[in-house]
Amino acid sequence: MDEFIGRLVTDFGVDRPTIEKALGIILDFLAKEGPADKVQPLLAKFPGAQALMQQAASDGGNGGMGGVMGAGMRLMAAGLSMDQAQDITRRFVAYACGKVGEGEIGELVGAIPGLSQFV
Repeated sequence: MDEFIGRLVTDFGVDRPTIEKALGIILDFLAKEGPADKVQPLLAKFPGAQALMQQAASDGGNGGMGGVMGAGMRLMAAGLSMDQAQDITRRFVAYACGKVGEGEIGELVGAIPGLSQFV
């Protein structure tokens, strides 16, 4: 995961703490909104995922808004543009497909209302 974070820092020109926070927000969103049987295998493949999620959760909420819109608002509050938030989320989904499998990630994305339109 460290190498993936490094690539995102380079590709997006965003500092490492912001990328880590963004990934924590994405993982936190998946954990809260997705079915546990699909999310847990994903989290198990990413060392440090829990720490990123805890850091993102401790930095504040989403102003009471849930779902994809709430996660998007949190990503923008972390300092990303909407385009960057979407692109980083897409890159994470592609990275996760390589770790867990495209079918598993497809089922996870399909189980969360509105996520397929975002990614």
